[in-house]
Amino acid sequence: MSMEILGNALQWIIAGSSVLAGVLAILIWIKNKTRKVTYLRFFIQIAMLAGVYISFTMALWLGILMLLIFLLTMVSGRFFCGWICPFGFYMDLFSQARKALKIKYVNLPQRANEALNKLRYIVFAAIIGWCIYLILTSGQLLQPFFLFLRGPFRPLNLFVDPLEPLVLPFGEIFGLSGYSLSYPYMRDINFYTGDPFWASIFVYLFVGLTVAASFVVRRFWCRFCPTGLSIAILNKYKGLKWMPLLKINKDETKCTKCGICKRVCPVQVTKVYDERGGDIAPSTCIQCFRCVEMCPYADTLKVEFAGKTIFKSRNWLEPSDIE
Repeated sequence: MSMEILGNALQWIIAGSSVLAGVLAILIWIKNKTRKVTYLRFFIQIAMLAGVYISFTMALWLGILMLLIFLLTMVSGRFFCGWICPFGFYMDLFSQARKALKIKYVNLPQRANEALNKLRYIVFAAIIGWCIYLILTSGQLLQPFFLFLRGPFRPLNLFVDPLEPLVLPFGEIFGLSGYSLSYPYMRDINFYTGDPFWASIFVYLFVGLTVAASFVVRRFWCRFCPTGLSIAILNKYKGLKWMPLLKINKDETKCTKCGICKRVCPVQVTKVYDERGGDIAPSTCIQCFRCVEMCPYADTLKVEFAGKTIFKSRNWLEPSDIE
C-alpha cells in the first residue's frame, strides 16, 4: 500500500512539474501582449481538465469537492469559473470554433444579461429548497443535511455537474470499452428521467441547445450557472468587504474610457468600464483577465491578490509591440 501511495504521489509531482514548466514556457516565449494571458488560461484549463478527469477515477466525495470550490470562490472570486471549470473550457472552445469560421458573436441586451445573472440565485435556491423538501418527505430528518446531499437523490451532483469530463473512465452512458462519452449534466438528466428513451431525447436536446447557445453567445451558461454562485451575498456585509482577495484595480487617472474592457469581456461585465476607480470585484466576473490583457494603457488595470500586483495592463499600441 505504501508503494502505491508513493507511486501516486510521484505521478502528481511529475504532473505538477509539467504544468509549471508549461506555464513558464508560455510566459517566456509568447511575446504578443494581447494573447499571453489567453494562452496561459487555455493551458491551465487543459491541465485542470486532466485533473478533474483523474478525480473521477477516484472515490472522491462530492461534498469535499463542492466545499473546495466554495472556499476557492471566497478567496479568489469566480477564478474557478474562468480557469478551472471544464464546462467553461468547452464553451471557450466553441468560441474558438466560431472565430475560426469568422462568425461574429452576439451580445445579449444588458437587461437580459442582468436577468440571467439573477437567475442563478433562483436556480441555487430551487435546488436547496428541493433538497429540504426531500429531507422532510423521506423520513431522514435526523440525518445531517450535508450527508443528505450525497444521496440517494444526488442533489449535490447538480452543483458539480459542470466539472463533468467529456470522456469518463467507466461505462454508464454510451459505453465504449470501459469508457463512456459524457457531457455536463448528462448523467443526472439520465438519472432523474429514468426512462432511457426520454432521457436520450432530453440529453441530446440539452447538449444541442447549450452548444448552439455557447457558439453564438460567449460563455452563455456561465451567466446563470448555480455552481458559479460567488460571494455576492456575503460581501454585502461590511465585515466581509475584503473578500475576495483576488481583484482588479483600476487607476481612474489613466483610463480614457476607450471601452475595450467592456467589449472583450466574455460575460459582458461592464463594471470595469463603469466604475470610476479602485478595487473592482463584481460577482459576475469570471476572472479571465481579458480586460486587463487587452487594456492598451500601461498600469491602468491591475490584477491584485491581497493587495499585491501580479499582472497589469501594458501599452500594446506602441508600434514595436504590435505583432
